[in-house]
Amino acid sequence: MTQVSTMPANARLWVYQNNRIFSDAEVKAIEELGIQFISDWAAHGASLKASFDVLHNLFVVIAVDEQQAMASGCSIDKSVKFVKELEIQLNLNLFDRMQVAYRIGSDIKICKLSDFEKLASQGIVNESTIVFNNMVSTKASFDSEWQVPLKQSWQSRVLA
Repeated sequence: MTQVSTMPANARLWVYQNNRIFSDAEVKAIEELGIQFISDWAAHGASLKASFDVLHNLFVVIAVDEQQAMASGCSIDKSVKFVKELEIQLNLNLFDRMQVAYRIGSDIKICKLSDFEKLASQGIVNESTIVFNNMVSTKASFDSEWQVPLKQSWQSRVLA
């Protein structure tokens, strides 16, 4: 399996976060299905150089190196369909963008954005709390902006 870490900086990338930690059996199933998906993934008949990872038993990350072949609208639709199929097959929730993942020490926590706002108002999370920015869209932004202090993220509005 080609890992996201091996992709070039300009590779396009998508991060999908589940609403709970995956079990070990789910990780294994997701990885097997992901390997199959990226090995078959193509754009207008041209194979795509892609990678697939399950990170922190919470995130599904798909990346494609567009220097070899551009990911077309149809091929991107295929990747979204694949992720939706994962949701159905494994009873996951990978498209809820109102979930926030953040670190408390070495632990990763997940909650609804409304609950995260309450945590901020109670001082449980603050501007230096590390949050996951799943809106990153390239390997370079994934490397530098995926895990950032709350004050540098789109979620910083909860600090107001």
